[in-house]
Amino acid sequence: MVTIGPGLLPELVNTSPLLRKAYEAVVSDPEVPVLWELSNIMAVKRLKYNDHGPVHAHIAAGAALSIFHLLIKKGITPSLIKDGVLNNVEHAMLVPLLAGLLHDIGNSVHRDMHERIGAVLAIPIVDRVLRHIIKDEREVLRLRQEVSHAIYCTSYDVECLTIEAGTVKVGDGLDMAEGRARVPYRLGSVSIHSVSALSIKKVEIEEGVQNPIRVNVYMTEMAGIFQVDEVLVPKIKTTPLRNLIEVHAIIGSEEVKSYP
Repeated sequence: MVTIGPGLLPELVNTSPLLRKAYEAVVSDPEVPVLWELSNIMAVKRLKYNDHGPVHAHIAAGAALSIFHLLIKKGITPSLIKDGVLNNVEHAMLVPLLAGLLHDIGNSVHRDMHERIGAVLAIPIVDRVLRHIIKDEREVLRLRQEVSHAIYCTSYDVECLTIEAGTVKVGDGLDMAEGRARVPYRLGSVSIHSVSALSIKKVEIEEGVQNPIRVNVYMTEMAGIFQVDEVLVPKIKTTPLRNLIEVHAIIGSEEVKSYP
């Protein structure tokens, strides 16, 4: 069992030299910190929305990698392996890592269509990172396009076509504890978005019983159900993970709702 939070990603990348090199290449890239900063300026300062910068990027990437690891453990074949894009599972892990870290950089231009913008902005960054760790140019290009696909598919109205992209979309939606809901809400306002977001205290991922993945969402009141119903579940339903994840909403020690 893992708890979703900013400390999860560093633990995961330290389990693999390849992931560690990729992570260090991203955070040391001269462009990425600036895009994270500008994404938060656009989202938080100008639009008065919740965080869309480096902290969220780390939480989403950590959640995506955790889901991917559990799926592999439960015998699920990654789409990139199944479709013949790659033949190395560890290299397939680079998609949830890189797309998770870069999925919101399009906010540095505008909130509107930020997923589409981000998919394009990420291309030169991903090229630099991958060429730092992978020598095969064809594999670099293949992975680059899969990362762009995963970023593009974080949009609510776009269907994910790979397991890898699905982990990123769901990982994005799992960053909702302590007011960090993924539906942007006006900071300081009182609405169903803000009240429900503040109701969620912890999100955990573990092996499921009926499905490979179980997500536990702990909340203090029923208002938190709004976040699960309107944010997380719609994301899951637009991914290949729709039949692989079960979600349980919990208040205290009582389960108040489960999905499916």
